[in-house]
Amino acid sequence: MKPLWGIDLGGTKIEGVVIESREHPRELARLRIPTEAGEGYLHIVQQVNKLITALEKETGLKPERIGIGTPGVLEPSTLTMKNCNTTALNGKPFKTDLEAVTGLPVKMANDANCFAIAEACLGAGKPFLQESEVIFGVIMGTGVGGGIVIDGKAITGLQGIAGEWGHNFLDESGGPCYCGRSGCVETILSGPSLERYYACISGEKLPLKEIVALYRQGFEHACATMQRMNHFFGKAIANVINIVDPHLIILGGGLGNIDLLYTEGIKSVEKFIFNPRLETRFLKPELGDSAGVFGAALL
Repeated sequence: MKPLWGIDLGGTKIEGVVIESREHPRELARLRIPTEAGEGYLHIVQQVNKLITALEKETGLKPERIGIGTPGVLEPSTLTMKNCNTTALNGKPFKTDLEAVTGLPVKMANDANCFAIAEACLGAGKPFLQESEVIFGVIMGTGVGGGIVIDGKAITGLQGIAGEWGHNFLDESGGPCYCGRSGCVETILSGPSLERYYACISGEKLPLKEIVALYRQGFEHACATMQRMNHFFGKAIANVINIVDPHLIILGGGLGNIDLLYTEGIKSVEKFIFNPRLETRFLKPELGDSAGVFGAALL
């Protein structure tokens, strides 16, 4: 089988990998270069091309196609980018321009979809893949996103937004969201949102890791913050389960490391799903920051 080539485009870095195959994901090369997004859209396109050229030099191979993980979504009807936190990409024909510059067919998916397919096929979900028709990969960190994997393939949907549970309405108390709406899941369950809530009730700004540590010591405001997280995690994930009924949910991002979600958080899910019992398996991710670039290669 031909080696698989993947590029993970981030706000500050672009990472590329060449792996032997899906069945044997041994790294043949892996490189990073800065995104330098401040230099503008065309510079980002050239940086991706520069990284592909460097991977070719490193491996002595030529790709037949490239998978790209992006910090936003390719609008299928216009082939332009949307919802990118690297704002220089928004409204631009990124796929078309990359194909023109590289001379290669390009397959794109957002970073959450890349996380989901990598963890499903190579990471935490791999031992269960044969028995798991539907896997939902979650990112809860600076933002909240998700990806749906069905029979080993990432599902993007008609408008490219499949799995975007982070912008479902959850509760008005979350306040305004950058997307222009109010009370999205992201306004309550992202790391910055939890830190804001803690600061509001305690008068003290702390990073999430310290809030979790204070919870373990029984501090009142930290306990209230974690209880709020568990409650709304249950409500939000129950909506996902009710709609796609995944066999596995893999929790990535900074919040995915909080052990409480796998105990009290799951108990909260049980209260809200449309089923007398919760059979969905929840797993921690295994690939760390490798997930994005491996997922892009698997595209």
